[in-house]
Amino acid sequence: MPLPLDGIVVVSCEQAVAAPFATRQLAELGARVIKVERPGDGDFARAYDTAVSGLSSHFVWLNRSKESLALDLKADAGAGADAVMPRLLARADVFVQNFAPGAAERLGLGHEALRERYPRLVTCSISGYGPSGPYRDAKAYDLLIQSEAGLVSVTGTPEEPAKSGIPAADIGAGMYAFSGILAALYDRERTGVGTHLEISLFDALVEWMGFPLQYTAGSGAPPPRAGTSHPAIAPYGTFAAGDGTEVVIGIQNEREWAAFCGVVLQRPDLAGDERFRTGALRVRHRPALHAEIDAVFARLTGDEVTARLAAARIAHARRREVADVLEHPQLAARERWTEVGSPAGPLRTVLPPITLPGRPPRLDPIPEVGEHTRAILDWLDD
Repeated sequence: MPLPLDGIVVVSCEQAVAAPFATRQLAELGARVIKVERPGDGDFARAYDTAVSGLSSHFVWLNRSKESLALDLKADAGAGADAVMPRLLARADVFVQNFAPGAAERLGLGHEALRERYPRLVTCSISGYGPSGPYRDAKAYDLLIQSEAGLVSVTGTPEEPAKSGIPAADIGAGMYAFSGILAALYDRERTGVGTHLEISLFDALVEWMGFPLQYTAGSGAPPPRAGTSHPAIAPYGTFAAGDGTEVVIGIQNEREWAAFCGVVLQRPDLAGDERFRTGALRVRHRPALHAEIDAVFARLTGDEVTARLAAARIAHARRREVADVLEHPQLAARERWTEVGSPAGPLRTVLPPITLPGRPPRLDPIPEVGEHTRAILDWLDD
């Protein structure tokens, strides 16, 4: 049975994270993704590190199941009838680019020109701050966007802000590009005409900042940084058992609070303690609350704590290191690990989150720079 996007051709002038993340999702649903790279070094994310058998961890994550076309776009723009990009776009359904502002237009790849020439083409531009406004030309690395969007200000500890440990702005923009392209393709089925999408990292991350923005606008003060705790809920966060195991808990209502006191802490009296009687009071007296919890947990092992939490039906988790996730029992039980080919040989990887019963995702190898150039040019000449 074919995948949903079988027969769809995506041409992407992409690098780094946001655009490659979007197109990888399309590829795994069956689209043919042709990744246009600079001859020689290609996508600069290829050189971020050498952690995966000599390959970049970012590139390995983002670029499986694609074909690499090595092409000098500046030279191609002046190649007249022999130019590759016009012939490629004539066969494409989707064009994605995350050039610096104005670069696509200088190369003859601006969306207005493309939409006029190829009316069924869906075009998607991914930028840092969008096509207008005072920040239009600003550099837009993920850390910079996290800072401008306020994510850094609400992440970390009370003493020190921190950026997210993953490229949240890039991932957010990539996912909005992916979902927007799917919507545009569906719209084209009804209208027969493509459309243009403008996705910015800043807009994506500001949307994800909805709770802190509403909280600040409503209360006049931002939610305080609280590490793994929650600015408006307590107890909520990480607590250490006596054997060093770190357990994460979240109490959402008064019923859970009473069960936590009676079953987990075995201190039912705390449920009615005037300091902790309501959620707002527990937040106000968080240090005293944590001291009571720590005193009990210090006498227990991690397994004993989680057994009591399970008995009380309290939401909980283990705080795992990244290496622990590689061996996570849930991933093993659901057979979420597979292999993908690469220039360094087979690599272990997780299956895509989108699963279709009876239709496995496309998981083709990670390409070398220009690996498919000859085959793509021959296809254009057919």
